[in-house]
Amino acid sequence: MLETLNPDTSRANRPARISRSKTVSTKLTETEFAEVERVAETRGQWLSEWAREALLAAAREAQPQNHAALFAEIQALRLILVNTLEPLLRGEKWSAEQFKQMLLYVKSNKHRVAAELMESYRRGIGE
Repeated sequence: MLETLNPDTSRANRPARISRSKTVSTKLTETEFAEVERVAETRGQWLSEWAREALLAAAREAQPQNHAALFAEIQALRLILVNTLEPLLRGEKWSAEQFKQMLLYVKSNKHRVAAELMESYRRGIGE
């Protein structure tokens, strides 16, 4: 990729390069190139450094294990709410031991519940 400098942008304002040994390449239209070049310049980065950060950010965002862990924790909160609010709304009182048992249940089942719900979404069923 050809890197151009804006005459108003000094090399001294840009961070030093770190030596890397692997290359990723793509082809862009003139318009696309101008767009990404403009973004890199506004951030005071070399085009290659901006592209590297953008690629890594996209790759890290797409890692399913991160989403799966977050989704499981959301399901844990949902299980806690459903399993505590419903009995409380019926006027039942819980002992500390009952609540502790419910938390153990949630901890043991949150991944299974999250996986089942995800599968139902994949099938288009939802909840």
